[in-house]
Amino acid sequence: MLRNLNDLQDYTIRATDGDIGYVKDFYIDDQAWVIRYFVVETGNWLSSKKVLVSPFAFGDPNWQEKILPVSITRDQVSNSPDIDTDKPVSRQHENDYLAYYAYPFYWGGAGLWGADSLPNRMMPEFVSTPLIIEPQPDSAVVDPPAVPHNPDDTHLRSCAEVTGYHIHASDGDIGHLEGMLVDDATWAIRYLVVNTSNWWVGHKVLIAPEWIREVSWFDGMVSLNITRQQVQDAPPYDASLQLDRIHEVGIHEHYGNMAYWVKEQAPDAPRANAPKIAREK
Repeated sequence: MLRNLNDLQDYTIRATDGDIGYVKDFYIDDQAWVIRYFVVETGNWLSSKKVLVSPFAFGDPNWQEKILPVSITRDQVSNSPDIDTDKPVSRQHENDYLAYYAYPFYWGGAGLWGADSLPNRMMPEFVSTPLIIEPQPDSAVVDPPAVPHNPDDTHLRSCAEVTGYHIHASDGDIGHLEGMLVDDATWAIRYLVVNTSNWWVGHKVLIAPEWIREVSWFDGMVSLNITRQQVQDAPPYDASLQLDRIHEVGIHEHYGNMAYWVKEQAPDAPRANAPKIAREK
């Protein structure tokens, strides 16, 4: 099911021995367009520290009560590696974090999470209920697979930072980023919610990450490989209605692009090129 990330703000993150805190932000993988971490405000029990929680730890969400159970303890969280959640996360920070929780390294495979599309399938035992995974001693930590990244390279970005970015079609401005729709099983970002009110009053449209040509984090701009006319003629997005597959089909047919669910069911289908990322200077 697709959910608006804005609606997940303030969800309770519940550890095996009590609440950790509340969701305040998300870290986005700027290459795969998937949520890698939830940023959680811990509140008074941990001096209002912000910590990262990986989808690797998630159990079955309670959507009605807005609770996300996780297979870690409060003590594990309190002793986890310090990461400045107000800054982009580097690969080295991730190495430390994943090693501490004994989580697998998700990069290096063809899927969103290693070789798979679901994060919990990378875990040693795939279960539907939370499973406590204790931190491993240094001698048990396995080196991550070699990747073409500088250890200090930043590839994760704050969702709060990206919200409000200017969105440009191939022939001009169309609006700003207002939100994102995410798959609550894979945590893949399926659509950007674009508010076109500065150009086309009262309309919102959905843009798939595959249609992004370039992201400039320095300039706060997302450039698309589609035209303004295509956007104006696209099916409108109504946040008050649940987005169904019929509506999604209409969106992809309008832009003449293969739908993500078709691509993911056809392993031999060519993958879309990742958008060019303009790094900070």
